[in-house]
Amino acid sequence: MALFNRRPTNDSAATTPAATVTSISRSAPVDPALAALTGDYTLDPAHTSIGFTVRHAMVTNVRGSFTDFQGTLHLDGSDPAQSTAELDIQIASVDTGMADRDGHLRSADFFDAEKFPKMTFRSTRAEQLGGEDYRITGDLTIKDVTRPVTIDLEFNGSATDVYGNERVGFEGSAQILRSDWGLTWNAALETGGVMLSDKVKLIFDISAIRAAASAA
Repeated sequence: MALFNRRPTNDSAATTPAATVTSISRSAPVDPALAALTGDYTLDPAHTSIGFTVRHAMVTNVRGSFTDFQGTLHLDGSDPAQSTAELDIQIASVDTGMADRDGHLRSADFFDAEKFPKMTFRSTRAEQLGGEDYRITGDLTIKDVTRPVTIDLEFNGSATDVYGNERVGFEGSAQILRSDWGLTWNAALETGGVMLSDKVKLIFDISAIRAAASAA
């Protein structure tokens, strides 16, 4: 099911001006099942996880997550290019399962949560890669530094739960270099190498609930 606009499939399409591509997309037949998903959605924190992994001591991965966040999606089934996503994460909610490590991550060595309490993501583009695979690009802000990030997503489908909530689900990931956002703390190992890798994998498992339609 195509939630986002398709990537051009040949060289001539790739060189088509953006305005022309938009016109072609809007003239294509609309999938009724897709159109039925059009609406605003709110991330369900009880069934959504936002996590990360980073290489530790050159030999293993440390895993963590953020437990306090708010996010919204707007899905437009008739014009998928208009779909958007926003996410606000409270840095102080970082949880790696070890209190001392979490405290270090909140400190000025890393996130400096007291001075920069929030991390944000605002989408700027979305596209279909094929099948249920999608890609969303947006601006990630950490410590007042904003850089583009690309997230590869898989659409897991839609359903109405036992409480009557209409849900959509996605899972996906992105890779970033933490140094791009000023997160540069490290320590040298006696055996060579460093304590933490620069590369960080972000992991998303999203369940979002559709907002009730407004009364006319």
